[in-house]
Amino acid sequence: MSDFLHNELRKLTNHLSALQPAMVEALRELVEYQSPSTDKPLLDALAQRLQERYQRLGAEAITFANATHGDHVCAAFATDHDSPTTQPGLLLGHFDTVWPVGTLAARPFHIHDGKAWGPGVFDMKAGIVVAEFALRAIGDLGLRFPRPVVVLMTSDEEIGSPTSRPLIEEHARHAEYVLVLEPPLPDGALKTARKGVGHFILEIEGRAAHAGVEPEKGISAVEELAHQVLHLHSLSDPSQGTTVNVGVIRGGTRSNVVAAHAQLEVDARAWTTVEAERIEGTILRSSPLTPGATLRVEGGFNRPPMERSPAIAALFQRAQRIGCELGIELQEGRTGGGSDANFSAALGVPTLDGLGALGDGAHAEHEHIYIDSLPTRAALLAALLLRL
Repeated sequence: MSDFLHNELRKLTNHLSALQPAMVEALRELVEYQSPSTDKPLLDALAQRLQERYQRLGAEAITFANATHGDHVCAAFATDHDSPTTQPGLLLGHFDTVWPVGTLAARPFHIHDGKAWGPGVFDMKAGIVVAEFALRAIGDLGLRFPRPVVVLMTSDEEIGSPTSRPLIEEHARHAEYVLVLEPPLPDGALKTARKGVGHFILEIEGRAAHAGVEPEKGISAVEELAHQVLHLHSLSDPSQGTTVNVGVIRGGTRSNVVAAHAQLEVDARAWTTVEAERIEGTILRSSPLTPGATLRVEGGFNRPPMERSPAIAALFQRAQRIGCELGIELQEGRTGGGSDANFSAALGVPTLDGLGALGDGAHAEHEHIYIDSLPTRAALLAALLLRL
């Protein structure tokens, strides 16, 4: 590495270390903006706040109005040497959380033992802070992006990205690479593979009858439900990492009535597109085993698998080398959870996930991040933006 590049990275690291208190305060502000995925007014208020913060960094920032869920935010950072053919780098994240309004009162943001605690702090408001301060540091130091950078922050990731997926895919198609600010694996490793995620609902119709007087006139939807549960669970393939889980069942009205209706909710996960297609096709073709019962199936894989392609492997290797220049030994791994990285990776765009702050407890009461990882991860992200 040249002396110039070495000095550039050293300045970034030192500058961001000095900004750590400001990063913590920015994180506090974000966590204290409660933003459950289903509360549009709260999501829109936070979207407006994020737009203002990106504008202060010099970005052209807009919100995408959304009639059914929260608005989404997009910020574009140009370079002084852009050409119409220069593909941007895309930073991707979300600002909705799984926590209902009122959680903050019970578990307020606080600092203890070098950690920041609070609902949504790890998944993934710390990632939003990492992105903002990486961009801020580049501007503060007068450094230049080699290509434009676009930041897309969405409001519905935790419920499957029903309205943001088209936006994500549209921006990803025009991007040179995608960097996702979700939390890393527990040891700080980046995520180069994620399982695809499917959700299915099976509706079963039978016929009611008195269970004691004339059960033979009934058709039990609950009996059919039992057959379907066993069938669905048999589709799992541990050797392939494929899982099918019936997580919710409903059926019947009273113990002395042959059940006329039942319902199952199913989660399915697969590492590969081949397995996802196998599972989806099999579930959608399900047929009843109980004579006279009818079965309706809806759903599918709403997140395709993020497979570790050669392009993703090459991008990770470049990131690993850049990390070494910062004194960071980056590793890679995979996770069964899905994210918006699944969408960009499935389009063939080189994608790295898990660039957020280190911590633990996503979707759990012990959710926290390590404060000293904020400037470190921001420096890593800034270096990637300057070198990729």
